Amino acid sequence: MDNPFFEDWNGPFGAPPLDRIRPEHFLPAYEQALADHDAEIAAVAAKPASFENTILGLERSGKLLGKVDAVFSNLASSNTNEALQAIELEMAPRLSAHWSALYLNAELFARIAALFEKRKDLGLNSESLRLLERYHLDFVRQGAMLKGPARARLDEIGQRLATLGTEFSQNVLGDEQDFVLGLAESQMGGLPGFARDAAAATAKERGIDAPFAVTLSRSSVEPFLQFAADRSLREQLFRAWTARGNNPNSHNNNAIIAETLALRGENARLLGYNSYADYKLADSMAGTPAQARALLDQVWAPARRRAMAERDALAALVAEDGGNFALEPWDWRYYAEKLRNRLYDFDEAALKPYFELSHMIQAAFYTAQKLFGLSFKQRSDIPVYHPDVLVWEVARDGSAIGLFYGDYFARPEKQGGAWMSSLRDQETLDGKVLPLIVNNCNFVKSDPALLSFDDAVTLFHEFGHALHGLLSQVTFPRLSGTSVARDFVELPSQLYEHWLEEPQVLQRFARHYLTGEPLPRALLDKLLAARNFNQGFATVEFLASAFVDMDFHSSEEAAKIDPAALQAASLARIGVPPEIPMRHAAPHFTHVFSGDAYSAGYYSYLWSEVLDADGFGAFKSDPFDPAAARRLHDNIYAAGGSRDYAQAYRDFRGRDPQVKALLEGRGLETT
Repeated sequence: MDNPFFEDWNGPFGAPPLDRIRPEHFLPAYEQALADHDAEIAAVAAKPASFENTILGLERSGKLLGKVDAVFSNLASSNTNEALQAIELEMAPRLSAHWSALYLNAELFARIAALFEKRKDLGLNSESLRLLERYHLDFVRQGAMLKGPARARLDEIGQRLATLGTEFSQNVLGDEQDFVLGLAESQMGGLPGFARDAAAATAKERGIDAPFAVTLSRSSVEPFLQFAADRSLREQLFRAWTARGNNPNSHNNNAIIAETLALRGENARLLGYNSYADYKLADSMAGTPAQARALLDQVWAPARRRAMAERDALAALVAEDGGNFALEPWDWRYYAEKLRNRLYDFDEAALKPYFELSHMIQAAFYTAQKLFGLSFKQRSDIPVYHPDVLVWEVARDGSAIGLFYGDYFARPEKQGGAWMSSLRDQETLDGKVLPLIVNNCNFVKSDPALLSFDDAVTLFHEFGHALHGLLSQVTFPRLSGTSVARDFVELPSQLYEHWLEEPQVLQRFARHYLTGEPLPRALLDKLLAARNFNQGFATVEFLASAFVDMDFHSSEEAAKIDPAALQAASLARIGVPPEIPMRHAAPHFTHVFSGDAYSAGYYSYLWSEVLDADGFGAFKSDPFDPAAARRLHDNIYAAGGSRDYAQAYRDFRGRDPQVKALLEGRGLETT
């Protein structure tokens, strides 16, 4: 069988031939890639310890495995099917075992440890020294210093957690795929034209015997909750949305959560930590759970006060409208939209025709051009894995710096949410390697594709991540792009969101999809005036999830956790209003349980927001100030993981960040 993974990729940019790669290619490719990597690691471990032999030997190893894994992980999340899901379940524990064997290789670690001990005498430059320090820390954190049975147990735990994480994400996707709510014309009361068009397109795409339909994609659910007059339908959809992973079916995640927490706690104790949160945050900007909680606590009190005032205002509106019921979670967005319209004469339906998808993509590109001198040329000759995917060549000063893949629409075979990934990372170790960066969003597919303002913010957010990969200028793969601490990685993305609100960006690209007329200044002023409306709700729903995540992973008796009881106790302890649900309840909290990327780390969005809110102050006098843009590029976007993160921020901003900018940005100033 011809297998694209065993060929040289000689097309434009050496991009993977995604149009020819099939599920049956992956297992043979993985088999060969794992065997190759094992042989490469054995050769590295057998050579005398030197930076070139050992550290750079590790950097040069596993090329085929990297190619296979990058393509597979992208397809498994963006365009999956039963065959890919079966491979995912089979390979998750095998890949975990493979990497565990590498990190527990005693001969290899002995060489790394010897180099680490004499690191100051090796004559290394700052980036090479950083690489050596990161490799040593990687090995230590993965158990290289453990002895006896603890090493084998850590390996077992890793394999089991890999399987559980895969099952968790597949279960959430399964519940999302199983649900579609067909709607008749009589059930569409209150929904504006853009929402009706999107629901009609969804019904057609899903083959529903109804003129309209909504799914459990956030971009489908939230407009319905915001505008639908039928309260019973809002409740039905809300309950289905919040029950993902918690239904009495084969997709229930509660047992997975309990086992995951128990295993993570055992993992941490084996490595000498009291809890998994202690372990995870030891390699972060926060450093400790106490530091992360201190930030959450500082924001919680003003956010809750604001949310309680918002709740009272919405309850009064319910009574004024003659509603003989208490405000419930499925009512919040509906009445908040009514109140926003009243207070600011602002109607989301009037705004949305000005936020057409292609215009917002161009707005993101324009911002990158103004800040960093980038240009974007659409390419039709780059293979893609789905017809929805668009590809652009990214260049600066006439030279290409990478490819950008945009996959913007929701579909049943795609995980929910929005994320950045890569098909190849930037490096220059053995010659210039250009990055291939992917953005995924889950906007409702319609013609035209009209975004809410929050959707447009999401697009800018993910493109900020993409720029972190595209603008990387480091030597070593281990330090490339987004290979940074979890509470630093959201800085480039959240900071980029600010430029969407800049009047010159909006006036240039927020144009009516039919007439081409720019967003009226009066509507723009209303949009900006209303940006902090409902911020109590938004902050509380986020913080509720962040506190629960931290409580889950801070327990020193993780084996005894009842996840549902602990979640309820966490919410009660901080006094979450019952009308405001967690943004991500545990059974569908994929950030935390589909892998460990954000476990004990959901707080990091807020930590990074302190940085981005403070950091945008560098552009206060001029949103495209060239000197500030250069500092931002050199110290944040281009630096990857090549330097200490706190120092990188100081080099950009000239000082440490201050939380005051975050509180002011969310309209949560304390007196």
